Amino acid sequence: MEITKDTKIEELLNDDPALSKIFIELGLPCLVCGEAFWGTIEELAHQNNVAVDKVIRELNKRKKGNR
Repeated sequence: MEITKDTKIEELLNDDPALSKIFIELGLPCLVCGEAFWGTIEELAHQNNVAVDKVIRELNKRKKGNR
């Protein structure tokens, strides 16, 4: 699965739950406060003022490292 800005967070974490660490490291509350965010990576990044390109880069880097 290639990770893009349009990737749904739910699908991504179902495929590789360990990637939730990246969201936490970047300060993106995908699972943190008990209220899951199930939109796209772009929506979550925008909502939290984090550069979406940085999020995508880190997720893909970690995903490739797990193979």
